Amino acid sequence: MKPFIENKNILVLGGAGFIGSHLCEELVKLGDNVVCVDNFISSDVENIRSILEYPNFEFIRHDITKDTEFGDSPGLKKFKVDVQGFQEIYNLACPTAPKDYAKFPVETAVANSVGVVNSLEWAKKYKARYLLTSSSAVYGKPPEDGTPVKEDYYGLLDFLGPRAGYNEGKRFAETLVMTYQDVYQLNTSIARIFSTYGPRMLQHSGRQIPDFIRNAVDDKEIAIAGDEKSVLSFCYVKDIVEGLIDLMASEISAPINLGSEQVLTLAEVAEKIIAITNSSSTISYTHKYAYTMQPATPDISKAKEELNWFPLISIDDGLREATEFYRATAFLHKPTINTMEK
Repeated sequence: MKPFIENKNILVLGGAGFIGSHLCEELVKLGDNVVCVDNFISSDVENIRSILEYPNFEFIRHDITKDTEFGDSPGLKKFKVDVQGFQEIYNLACPTAPKDYAKFPVETAVANSVGVVNSLEWAKKYKARYLLTSSSAVYGKPPEDGTPVKEDYYGLLDFLGPRAGYNEGKRFAETLVMTYQDVYQLNTSIARIFSTYGPRMLQHSGRQIPDFIRNAVDDKEIAIAGDEKSVLSFCYVKDIVEGLIDLMASEISAPINLGSEQVLTLAEVAEKIIAITNSSSTISYTHKYAYTMQPATPDISKAKEELNWFPLISIDDGLREATEFYRATAFLHKPTINTMEK
């Protein structure tokens, strides 16, 4: 019989990243004890600065590809981790932005293999419920007719290409989770996350929306990586976080899609941003990243039926939030200019 624990101890791996920081923030507000682990390879301490002073939040700088003993950490004594362990583990630890595939290929592959094994071993040790954030990339090449993909769809995937450390890495990570679930009866879930946007998207990382916003605010040309027909579905980050929390609270063990069913051309998204920012920017088209492909769009019937989850925040409202965040923090990413007269 497990001892009664008033406040859960929740471990969030990759918690200083884009989605991870929003998840940590929401979990802290819900009142549980949150331990955020990150090595800042593709994240930023600014993402979690607003919650660093909360008594039920603790940050540990650590690379999950290396083992550690959380019970020995002085900062976690207040949560009695050495006695009570963790009740939930969210694993979001992996570089994800398009340019990071080329920048951190080995780190990405190792995070999706060794890092996942370590995190599953921690779940086994603490008898914690475990949630892996996977990706729509596991579906490989989407249907040519653009049909939204269900969780049982299998697409062709280049497992030797420059992006394989992420795409095939996420497939292998899912294999590890299901293997540990079967062999050790671990209580696990897998969230397949589709294109997500919102405040705290990493700048200069190859993500289209922050690039669009930055250029629109500066009245620069918006270069779309693709052509007039390039489409994506975009889900606001707070909706995704709600889905992750709902999934963790469920008994669902098979993979489940989290994303938006609304499909927009990238030009439509750029035009919305130009309107929101009252920008004079024009739109052009450029070559796609050599290692990317047209991503699939999600069928979220399972999430609707089994989780009662679906996105609530409109693309217009979400883009306004993302734009206001960029405007408020852009100075953090710009060089200081000496305006003194000579």
